[in-house]
Amino acid sequence: MGRLFIALWPRGPAIGALENLAGELAVAAGGKPAPAAKIHLTLVFLGELDGERLALAAQVAAGQRSDPFELALDRVGSFRSARVAWAGVSQPPAALLTLQAKLAAALRAAAFELEERAFVAHLTLVRHITRRVPEASIAPISWQVHELSLVQSDTGTGRYKEVAAWPLTGA
Repeated sequence: MGRLFIALWPRGPAIGALENLAGELAVAAGGKPAPAAKIHLTLVFLGELDGERLALAAQVAAGQRSDPFELALDRVGSFRSARVAWAGVSQPPAALLTLQAKLAAALRAAAFELEERAFVAHLTLVRHITRRVPEASIAPISWQVHELSLVQSDTGTGRYKEVAAWPLTGA
């Protein structure tokens, strides 16, 4: 079936700005820039699920409530062990942290096994880096977050497919 995750997709001018930033970081750090169609912020990684568990994950995600919010990416850096360069936020908005925490709690309550590491709001922009990207401030790249998406990553091709999406319609 592929690996599944719940994510936020950048919209509007942020997509082009992130694609350009990915190209710049790839030159600085070595590695392969992520194509614009794959740039996202993962809220929860679910892994491989059968049809019944997929339907339950979709039901849990559809039940989440949050007001739309602005997300402003204002930092870059890298994760050495994962060999990726990223864009992130120095001060994640409360709405983002609340949405992620409530989603993870609801999935755990439905018996999903999630990663135990702390949530770090970031978008992977470059993979297979050969040089570290020091953390630094950048001019903010912003977009208004209006929906939550369930995404499948095809393990054979690496393509992403949006399985379902739900609007953020209020807390």
